[in-house]
Amino acid sequence: MRFRHPDGSTVHLAYCTNVHPAETLDGVLAQLRDHCEPVRRRLGRDRLGIGLWLARDAARLLTDDPAALRGLRGALDRRGLEVVTLNGFPYEGFGAAEVKYRVYQPDWTRPERLAHTTDLAHLLAALLPDDTAEGSVSTLPIAWRTPFDGAAAQAAHTALTTLAARLDALEDLTGKSVRIALEPEPGCVVETTSDAIAPLTAVRSARIGVCVDTCHLATSFEDPATALAALTTAGISIPKAQLSAALHAERPHLPEVREALAAFAEPRFLHQTRTLT
Repeated sequence: MRFRHPDGSTVHLAYCTNVHPAETLDGVLAQLRDHCEPVRRRLGRDRLGIGLWLARDAARLLTDDPAALRGLRGALDRRGLEVVTLNGFPYEGFGAAEVKYRVYQPDWTRPERLAHTTDLAHLLAALLPDDTAEGSVSTLPIAWRTPFDGAAAQAAHTALTTLAARLDALEDLTGKSVRIALEPEPGCVVETTSDAIAPLTAVRSARIGVCVDTCHLATSFEDPATALAALTTAGISIPKAQLSAALHAERPHLPEVREALAAFAEPRFLHQTRTLT
């Protein structure tokens, strides 16, 4: 959905499809039919923005087959849907029985991550609405922090710098500006928004910025206003924000609180927790 900001700019609000994981293009098209269009109709909107997740195999098919890409664009138009952002964090297997630490693979030290994100940027440029010149792709916060040494940091820096140059070339080619947003979260090399400042300053490109996720801010006990101000002062762009929530327990040591929290434990995803001392 689109909203008009007081400064006159357009704010895009999107429904994120990775809550309905699909590894193939057929699965993505089924998501549009079974979930996204019904949500749009229930909201009574002519158009609904969606944050599309394209797994590696689906992204590669769309990259290699222009007819398939045109078909996806046509399906979006017919169902009253538009894409201005992609979730590029999970690479594949997000619907597997156990994801856990696999969600961080391949990380930004691996050439596969650079290739996949480059594909996503080109696909987004082709999927953006005709009247929209900018889009974003969120991605993992470089890597899980162990093991991660100086050589890994240099490899990630080289990959992000290469990506920034490719995004410059993409805009020259298509007229569409795509920016990549690292999504800080607990346990990673970029765990907080402040952790993003040094590596992104070193990249020196407004094409690479931060995805501010409200759940991850809460889990790291970051104040949103302070975090946003620090990024702005450092000149780090914020191409994307994700609105989500974290569980909070005032007295986690109490048996009844621990019992209530245990109800959220499940074997698929990694559950990061933090305590404030």
